[in-house]
Amino acid sequence: MLNRRQLLGTIVLSAALSLGPIAAAAERQPFDQAAFEAAQAAGKPILVEVSAPWCPTCKAQAPILARLRSEARFKDLLSFNIDFDSQKDLLRKFNVQTQSTLIVFKGKQETGRSTGVTDAAAIEALLAKSI
Repeated sequence: MLNRRQLLGTIVLSAALSLGPIAAAAERQPFDQAAFEAAQAAGKPILVEVSAPWCPTCKAQAPILARLRSEARFKDLLSFNIDFDSQKDLLRKFNVQTQSTLIVFKGKQETGRSTGVTDAAAIEALLAKSI
């Protein structure tokens, strides 16, 4: 028989495990080729963010993207980050010239991109092209 503490722990653990995939989809993660290809094959909405820690535009985009990722409408959006300074091979692969570039995909199809945009409505419209 479970005591109260064990029962509460079981409930909390169950809730955390059931929300795990949602949290993973909603959070930004470092770019991973295998995960990116799997998401494309599954037809998932994908955001590729190219950023640099020193970039003021990237810093302005971050809270907008975090807010949008938390909205139910974008719950399935997978967000991958490419570091502008250290991942030059990926910059070439995605044909990116500068940091603060956002690229959205619907499965394997690129549906939009922007560079240097910090307007919340414009970023939201861009992300909407992925769903």
